[in-house]
Amino acid sequence: MHRNFAKLPGAAWLGVNFWSRTGGPLMWRSYDPRVVREELDVLREHGLNTTRSFYYWPDFMPEPDRIDETLAGHYADFLEAHAERDMKTIPTFIVGHMSGANWDPAWREGRDLYADVWMVDRQAWFAEEMTRRYTGHPAVAGWLITNEMPIYGGKAPTEQVTAWARLMVSAVRAGGAKEPVSIGDGAWGVEVTGEDNGFSVRDLAAITDFVGPHVYRMEDDLVRQHYNTAFICELAGTYGRPVVLEEFGCSSDFVSDANAAHYYRQVLHNSLLGGATGWLGWNNTDFDLIDQPPYSHHPFELHFGLTRVDGTPKPALEEMRRFGRTLAEIDLAACERAETDVALVVPSVLDAGFPFTVGGDRTYAFGTLRQAYVSARVADLAVGLTRETGGIAPDARLYLVPSAKQLTGPGWRRLEELAEGGATVYVSYSAGPHGWQRGPWYSHMNAMFGVEHRLTYGLADPIEDELVQLTFTTDFGSLRSGTTLTVRAAGTAHSRSYLPVEPTTAEVVATDGHGRPAVLRRRHGDGWIVLCTYPLEHMAAVTPRVNPEPTHRLYDALAEIAGVRRPVTVADPRVSADVLVRADGTRFAVLVSQADVEVKVTPQATPAQEEVALEPYGVLVLELRP
Repeated sequence: MHRNFAKLPGAAWLGVNFWSRTGGPLMWRSYDPRVVREELDVLREHGLNTTRSFYYWPDFMPEPDRIDETLAGHYADFLEAHAERDMKTIPTFIVGHMSGANWDPAWREGRDLYADVWMVDRQAWFAEEMTRRYTGHPAVAGWLITNEMPIYGGKAPTEQVTAWARLMVSAVRAGGAKEPVSIGDGAWGVEVTGEDNGFSVRDLAAITDFVGPHVYRMEDDLVRQHYNTAFICELAGTYGRPVVLEEFGCSSDFVSDANAAHYYRQVLHNSLLGGATGWLGWNNTDFDLIDQPPYSHHPFELHFGLTRVDGTPKPALEEMRRFGRTLAEIDLAACERAETDVALVVPSVLDAGFPFTVGGDRTYAFGTLRQAYVSARVADLAVGLTRETGGIAPDARLYLVPSAKQLTGPGWRRLEELAEGGATVYVSYSAGPHGWQRGPWYSHMNAMFGVEHRLTYGLADPIEDELVQLTFTTDFGSLRSGTTLTVRAAGTAHSRSYLPVEPTTAEVVATDGHGRPAVLRRRHGDGWIVLCTYPLEHMAAVTPRVNPEPTHRLYDALAEIAGVRRPVTVADPRVSADVLVRADGTRFAVLVSQADVEVKVTPQATPAQEEVALEPYGVLVLELRP
């Protein structure tokens, strides 16, 4: 199964979102060419090649038909400063939101940014005029229409947003641009987050050249936090466009310098393995602007910089340099992600919007899928995501359907067909997180899984134990008979429930602490259908500081049963492994540690590997020489 690793032409973008420390969003009013060049020098010395820059809209377009020529001149010098250093920048047009505040041009007067025809025309005029001035400049790498427009312009119907975006992209092209263009919305649409803000990732990908996630999530589990950005990149990449991680980072007010460096290291490498091929940290510098909005009321925004106010680098900037060296050593442009035999099925409820369903089902799906992604990574399974909406991919050996309340009828039928053709299909049950039509929305559950369910109408079957024990009564892949997996019970009054069943044509391979069927398998054609009666992934997803948790051992067993090919594995669940393949056939094993201490592992691969040591939260890239 192919995993998206699309790339933009030229060198991969590795850089930062840029505001000069002299003014933040107001830098163009007090533009200092000397300071800007000093700031760019520090970035270039650390191997960065790209910035994302911003036309602060109220200043650059003070009247509906006028561009401030003084500021445009400053921007021209800004481009020259980049070219002098062999750097590039990505201009952003509609900058009305920034760092915790919205700013309007005085002439907007409350007009709707998407639906008011005159207002859309003025935005398009600005984008076209600014493009015409600077397109073709050696320092222009690409174009972004906005900065986080869902925050500035608000939510709107998808058809309005998509029409607005199409007109804006057309304006950039009308200005003569040949460079890549995207929206700058953050990829926060329903296809990624489960929350519908009108900015459809699918629809916008169809009219742009790349998708650009912005990721700043607060979490309650460190391993999930380290893999979260990668998972979002995987979701964003399901539409075939290059994925540029447009914004990520952390304020020094929220994290120590050492832990910020760990975070950058993890996000950079895990998102690479998750399909990202461009990275722009937030942001280049700290600020000493405590009296200036937005920093006066959002003071933590002062300290997201990779450099301090005096220009000295923080440890996270060194992580960017190290990552850049890795990209050069492996020759990223010539690399692909290794193909995979494992598909993580994204249910269509996440993105399709069926009538008379509850919005919480969408965000629930995001949480369970992300936890399944983490467990798969712990098991050294480099999963590919396949959307039910677009048709489940036919070429995997193992399909994971974690803690699923619902797929469509055709989706269930398709999974059964894939099992008949030789695949292993794994489904774990969930009643869902709320009481609206609680229970399994499965088209033919009893027949598909070889069971008779024993559900009672209107009632959940609560998991009353604090610890759920799954004891295997027969050998099951890498799990030997007598093995017990112990997981923490969690969830709402609705989702913390199990599925009572009696086997008919299925075989019970594991029971719970009460002797009830917990894992069952049924031979179907040349493959297997496996049912877990507990929502393992959901329970882990809502449990703080739980990873790595035992579901990865079940996934490892499923992989063995399905005959999944894993080119490199490690025995320690705190270290994950994946492979990149260069066009000349060279393979690179990427090992990522989630341990807070040094760990030593011996990668299992062909050819045999020696023991290696990883620093706390460390990463190693090993060439697998024949």
